[in-house]
Amino acid sequence: MPNPQTFFTEHIETPTGDMCLVTDDAQRLRALDWDDCASRMHDLLRRRYGAGAITLRSARRSSEAARALRGYFSGDLDAIAELQIETNGTPFQRNVWAALRRIPAGHTMSYGALAAAIGRPNAVRAVGLANGANPISIIVPCHRVISANAALTGYGGGLHRKRWLLAHERRERPLFDESSQQTAC
Repeated sequence: MPNPQTFFTEHIETPTGDMCLVTDDAQRLRALDWDDCASRMHDLLRRRYGAGAITLRSARRSSEAARALRGYFSGDLDAIAELQIETNGTPFQRNVWAALRRIPAGHTMSYGALAAAIGRPNAVRAVGLANGANPISIIVPCHRVISANAALTGYGGGLHRKRWLLAHERRERPLFDESSQQTAC
């Protein structure tokens, strides 16, 4: 069995809760999720790389991804646009995730429109599954996908965070009612 890959973790505070970033030695972002969703993030990493295939260590210094996310949460929505990522998903998933990154901040798209955008208009359910398997929240902006009737639908970090992120990107004053937090992780 080959030696496990080493990835680096760091935690940042955000207005939506503390987040954990996972990067590799080339500074590519491998995973990003809220600390209260850590079990989901670790499960996604195991599915992507295999049990025992990665070792997580604390980062010694702040990554470019952490700096970019701090910028994003401070209002520079373009700060995350050029971050290098590595998702290790299937070709279909990577195609969906690349299409998600093309949805501009402040805009939304339905699952059907996203399926059509990747040339697979009949693959709405598969697009939904790929969206749900996204290991890199916010940078791969699955929060920008809504239902065909424009309703906010499931979001791994909870609908309260999806609502906050969309308002933040529309440059509205995001409201974050901590008493109604219902994390879906």
